[in-house]
Amino acid sequence: MAVIRLALIGILTLLMAGTLQAGAIEVREFDDPVMEQRYRSLTASLRCPTCENQAINDSDAPVSRDMRNHVYMMLMDGRADMEIRDFMVERFGNYVLYNPRLEGRTFLLWGLPAGLVLAGGVLVALVVRARRNASARELSAEERARLEALINRGGTE
Repeated sequence: MAVIRLALIGILTLLMAGTLQAGAIEVREFDDPVMEQRYRSLTASLRCPTCENQAINDSDAPVSRDMRNHVYMMLMDGRADMEIRDFMVERFGNYVLYNPRLEGRTFLLWGLPAGLVLAGGVLVALVVRARRNASARELSAEERARLEALINRGGTE
């Protein structure tokens, strides 16, 4: 029984060590903490093209590794963050940006929610105003006569 227990513990240990090894992502060394922060910020703001909604700093995909290498090399070459993002967008498309830029193509994405809220507010205001006006109008002579008849008939019974 003890041998089986030891064998199971050994197998579980090997399996856990294998998953930890598979999930390891390379570590970059920076002399400047500002440069390291820029690297972390850039890799967190770029999406992996093959992974489902995962940043390249968290992804094990080969394309993410390639993207991280490009970001690192471009940072070491002294490129600005905007240049690096532009390069990635040119190479992989707007999908790689978690926050798409405000352009003609993305204007609906940014403006449509605000426009819908504004249109809904105007519609609610118009409906409330129409109901308020409808309940405040005076009775016509015919409606008044009918109301008097109903009141008088109710009082005689």
